[in-house]
Amino acid sequence: MKLRARTSPKNEISTASLPDIVFMLLIFFMVSTVFKESSGIPVILPQAKEIQKIETKRLIRYIYVSGAGDVILDDVPVTNQLESVSAGFIEKRQKEPRIIVSMRADKRAPMGTILEVQQELRKANALNLNYSTSGGGTQ
Repeated sequence: MKLRARTSPKNEISTASLPDIVFMLLIFFMVSTVFKESSGIPVILPQAKEIQKIETKRLIRYIYVSGAGDVILDDVPVTNQLESVSAGFIEKRQKEPRIIVSMRADKRAPMGTILEVQQELRKANALNLNYSTSGGGTQ
């Protein structure tokens, strides 16, 4: 005669309500926790009695070459005499030797004009030069 092994039912804990219990515990601890408020370090800000404008030297000179080939030096159009560019820089470099030149050229600017401006800057020994381009887009 064969004996059957008896299988007893397994005791399991239902985990269906576990997320609800965890959520309720989270809310309970969030509501019941008291945070310590720190007063911080007291800061005393200074008060200005008078305002003075601080004179700073402008160390950057801007040269803009437009798409039509026009040269503009510090918001002043340079006429046909590009030699005035080098003369102006020689004078400025004597006063301030750390001057920086920023050349901004339009994408459609003639390369010949840009090369002429570069030659004039070399004559003035203005070798600290930054380049940037603007304009253009797709054609």
